[in-house]
Amino acid sequence: MKQILLSAISLDLKSKDPLHRQLFLQLREAILDGTLKAGTRLPSTRLLAKDLNVSRNTILAAFDQLMAEGYLTSRTGSGTFISDQIPDEILTKSAKKENPQKIDRHFPLSSHAAALHQKKASQVYHGGPFSPGTPELEQFPFVDWSRLLAKHWRRPKRELLTGNPIGGSRDLREALSDYLAQTRAVKSDPEQIIVLSGSQQAIHLVVRAFANPGDPILMEDPGFPGVRNTIIGAGATPIPVPVDDEGFSLEAAEKLAPEARLACIAPSHQYPLGPTMSLPRRLDLLNWAKQTDSFLLEDDYDSEYRYTGRPLSSLQGLDTDQRVIYVGSMSKVMFSGLRIGYMVVPPDLVDMFLSLRRDMDGHSPATVEPALAEFIREGHLSSHIRRMRLLYDERQQCLLKLLQDKCGDFLDVKPQESGMHLVAFLKDNIRDLDVEAKCKEDGLLLRALSRFYHGPKSRNGLIIGFAGTSKEHMPAHVDKLQQHLVTLNGGKT
Repeated sequence: MKQILLSAISLDLKSKDPLHRQLFLQLREAILDGTLKAGTRLPSTRLLAKDLNVSRNTILAAFDQLMAEGYLTSRTGSGTFISDQIPDEILTKSAKKENPQKIDRHFPLSSHAAALHQKKASQVYHGGPFSPGTPELEQFPFVDWSRLLAKHWRRPKRELLTGNPIGGSRDLREALSDYLAQTRAVKSDPEQIIVLSGSQQAIHLVVRAFANPGDPILMEDPGFPGVRNTIIGAGATPIPVPVDDEGFSLEAAEKLAPEARLACIAPSHQYPLGPTMSLPRRLDLLNWAKQTDSFLLEDDYDSEYRYTGRPLSSLQGLDTDQRVIYVGSMSKVMFSGLRIGYMVVPPDLVDMFLSLRRDMDGHSPATVEPALAEFIREGHLSSHIRRMRLLYDERQQCLLKLLQDKCGDFLDVKPQESGMHLVAFLKDNIRDLDVEAKCKEDGLLLRALSRFYHGPKSRNGLIIGFAGTSKEHMPAHVDKLQQHLVTLNGGKT
């Protein structure tokens, strides 16, 4: 018995899971799959600890958990045994090791869910080479960040443990108000800022606030898929509006949906093509909103990274009629796992948006907000952005040269004035979707440009992120891309 049991146990000292947890899971699995039968006597905790080279407390902790869940039973003077009280159906189902079978059935869905269900959801991967929107993570100032987290959670204030204001902590809203005024010329009082779990939640709130089922909502084409999905999920109708060198085309929008009362745009750095909306078009858009009693959702997702001159002022900063809802995120300037976004709303809409936010999930987590407020106030965020702006500029130039030198026969690529990715247009009949699929096999997470179009016209190209990929690794990655392009071109260079 002892040898059979020990041969099935393997504890990994490098695992993030505690040893007692590993032992508990392995013993439970052996019981459920029938390897350890009911009534089997286990070795003593001392003997097991010696053979596994762990402390006896580790064994005791695992045994205690197994006993608490009914897998083991202790008999005074006899030892510890596998319980004979585990239901047969549990043991039988576990022993079969069957994978869940997909049921072919029809089930009632709301019209909103059905619209999204028609398109198969695809897993979005982040963090790999050439992944658009992935920042450099190795050079983040984690020492400062961890110090601030420890400071606020070593002895947390009571209010951090009992909840959070609907709009987020006062300290963070004040810090964001000052930061946005200095860096983006956003005009706001702290009360106008609502802290959220990301920019996607902000988009959801804005669409929910202004769209009735069937209403047309203007969006950029190509554009961020999260905007389109949110519009569809709200039961409204997304209206793809072409993007040219000056950004969102108001002229086309007025022809496509003259009755629309909401436009979702990224004027400072359009995603994915990258143009910055010209000042005349910004003013025309603000005038259109005023004249038609409409609103503008300004998605300012990565405008901090501008490589020619200073970052441009926000559209919200030009707004004199309170028509712009400004949306920002910490995902690009810090890291996406932080899950912090925010919106700046006109004063007369604050109560309405707070009510919508409260009904969605009550409030944002209080865990990181005090640390983030101090991180901003002490200047760590601004310093990090300045360092990354220089680093990303170098990486863009490196990737640009590599693509032009090695893939110039297939790609037409030019530098971007801002952002974290390049757009490379395919010259020949190679499909960008095929390139994306081939590159994914090698772990290269570039994206097919055609995926982001929903209007009658689309372009064939690649969205290639450079911010999170080091210069040292870029040549090898570009070599792989080149090989796939040659293969997809029938072996012709």
